[in-house]
Amino acid sequence: MVASRRAFSTTRAQFSSPYHYPEGPRSNIPFNPLTKWFALRYWSFMAVGFGTPFGLAVWQTYKNQ
Repeated sequence: MVASRRAFSTTRAQFSSPYHYPEGPRSNIPFNPLTKWFALRYWSFMAVGFGTPFGLAVWQTYKNQ
C-alpha cells in the first residue's frame, strides 16, 4: 500500500554558503563578541545573574524580622 508510506526527504538542503544565513557567522546575534571588553562584560553579566538570587536569599535571612 503506497498511501501508508511517509515521505521523508533524504536530500541535503541546498545553501549558497556553508552557513544558514547569507551574511556569515555572528551576523544573527545582537552583540559583537569580537570587541576588546566582551569577555569582561559577558562574565560580569553572568555573575550578576547567577549571584542575585543567592544575595537576595542571604539578605532575606539576615534582615530584621
